[in-house]
Amino acid sequence: MKTFLKPLTMAEEQHYLQQYQRGDMEAKTILIERNLRLVAHVVKKYQGADVELDDLISIGTIGLMKAISTFDPGKTTRLSTYAARCIDNELLMMFRTRKKHSREVSLYEPIGTDKEGNEISLLDVMEGPAVDVVEEYSTRESIRHVLGSMKTVLTEKEYEVICCRFGLFGKREQTQREIARHLHISRSYVSRIEKNALHKLRTLFPES
Repeated sequence: MKTFLKPLTMAEEQHYLQQYQRGDMEAKTILIERNLRLVAHVVKKYQGADVELDDLISIGTIGLMKAISTFDPGKTTRLSTYAARCIDNELLMMFRTRKKHSREVSLYEPIGTDKEGNEISLLDVMEGPAVDVVEEYSTRESIRHVLGSMKTVLTEKEYEVICCRFGLFGKREQTQREIARHLHISRSYVSRIEKNALHKLRTLFPES
């Protein structure tokens, strides 16, 4: 599933930087969008911190925007080299601010219990299996993309069937037979509608 746009080539980067320096704000937007993969890459080293992934991405993106605004091509050959430092600095500054305004927490201090009722500490969480931040972010964005596109790509009946089948947007999750009774159609027709709707939703993510 495609989440991040391909990074700019050096020639493309120089072109859009020149356009932005001439006041073209659309060029700045392109520079931001094509460097979001860099933000996710820098954020990866902060996995396990007590901060939501979306917040880390947002803070990192602020660092990227600052980098684009202050980048001097005469001092550094690539924007990405400079931007990585700015993104990292923005994240570190956020962590320093959080630490300043919160009490120190021991790594061994209990923070909850697991499914079996055993007490777990912050250290247990940090030592757990590493989370692929980029993959997790990609999954979240894919879900948002699907939910936001359903009414556009599906017919009214397909939308109704999918919402009922998977319990979306306040609907109760129902079987095909229950949906058939509700819509006064056959169960096999519901199955065909569902299959066709899922096929349409899959086309939102063409294989790269």
